[in-house]
Amino acid sequence: MTVSKSDSYAAAGVDITAGYRAVELMKSHIARTLAGGGASEIGGFGGLFELDLTGYTHPVLVSGTDGVGTKLKLAFLQNKADTVGIDCVAMCVNDVICCGAKPLFFLDYIACGKNIPERIADIVAGVAEGCVQSGAALVGGETAEMPGFYPVDEYDLAGFAVGLVDRERILDKSKVKTGDLLIALPSSGVHSNGFSLVRKVFTEEELKGSLGLELLTPTRIYVKPVLGLLEQVEVHSIAHITGGGFYENIPRALPKGMGVRIAKSDIRTPEVFDRIAKAGKIPERDMFNTFNMGVGMCLTVTPADADRAVRVLGMLGQEAYLLGEVTTSGEVEIR
Repeated sequence: MTVSKSDSYAAAGVDITAGYRAVELMKSHIARTLAGGGASEIGGFGGLFELDLTGYTHPVLVSGTDGVGTKLKLAFLQNKADTVGIDCVAMCVNDVICCGAKPLFFLDYIACGKNIPERIADIVAGVAEGCVQSGAALVGGETAEMPGFYPVDEYDLAGFAVGLVDRERILDKSKVKTGDLLIALPSSGVHSNGFSLVRKVFTEEELKGSLGLELLTPTRIYVKPVLGLLEQVEVHSIAHITGGGFYENIPRALPKGMGVRIAKSDIRTPEVFDRIAKAGKIPERDMFNTFNMGVGMCLTVTPADADRAVRVLGMLGQEAYLLGEVTTSGEVEIR
């Protein structure tokens, strides 16, 4: 058997044998995700997925890609790498379900200054957990050791998801009408957006402590309850509340010229957002234009379906509550 090893490359800072060790350590995590159709042996050149189109009349693929952003800086400070993979998956699959699509598979990309196999395995363990939560297969990925480009103790993480939906079931925001009601799905915290601002308002010492650990709480994955709801209730549109907060993301799920009216007192905002606002003296408008403020996802339904939608989500294990209504103002009004 040929042994792949390069002393010259290792002297330049790239240890290819560490990469092989990392692959071995991550295999058990990846295996947890493959029940849904993953068919590739990890380490190959391409990730394979066996596509089952039973029940689909006009299948459409939906893709989404994202990263974790500067939330990774907190992971470095906490020396904790096993949750950011969940964030990476969440940011992609939560986008995909806004079209009504079921996530099929996921691939990740990890770039690092030094390949420490145990740390890479921890990262992939989080990715695998996110895939399990969303029902997606982790069919492959890439780990790139890039000395001199990234510091030895730092890394970056990104990925992409592919989902599937029947064309006739793609969510169509043109169905949204004046008077439709918004349903809020609570976030688990700050999720993975706005961390450049978070890092500006808190000291490194604060972020090394319990606050930093709280802020590392992974992004909530809404896939299974939302897909379950779509089987029972007609949902007109879905907004994933990410960077840009309410003011950027809610309008993306509305027809042109429509807006929403939300009572500020109805928003269930976790205390951590108040702490961020006070520490940075951040105006309320900027908070709602940067963070999810406790609402990770926002669904639009008819008034007749609203209470039932909340009940169904509850039965599916997802807390939900009525948040506001669609208007003709063309603005996101929070009062």
